[in-house]
Amino acid sequence: MHLVGKINRNIYRCITEDIVTDDVIITENQMQHILDRHPEAYKEVIDYLSDIIREPDLIIKDKHKNTGLVVKKIKTGNEYAQMVLRICTSNDDPNYKNSVISCWEISEKRLQNYLRNKTILYKKE
Repeated sequence: MHLVGKINRNIYRCITEDIVTDDVIITENQMQHILDRHPEAYKEVIDYLSDIIREPDLIIKDKHKNTGLVVKKIKTGNEYAQMVLRICTSNDDPNYKNSVISCWEISEKRLQNYLRNKTILYKKE
């Protein structure tokens, strides 16, 4: 388990008001999942996890409860990083932390599709 950053509750309360910790972790299993499922993005996005968490450009509603799709333009070019972030609530095990579920790159075209078709919970001013 690796601590990758801390959330700003003022930003992330758009996912849920019930936030019990600021800490965000990623497990070895989730790192392996990203490497297995998104090998082309692993090297690019893994170094930016704390930046994505600290200063998201967008947070999009996810189909899972207490989970958001966190999007940030990354410095590698015209790509964006998309992270699935699960917020730990008072209904979860008290030992749990906010957790990165997955992360990969998305194109400008995919981002525009999200903006048209998904519910935007937060947009950076």
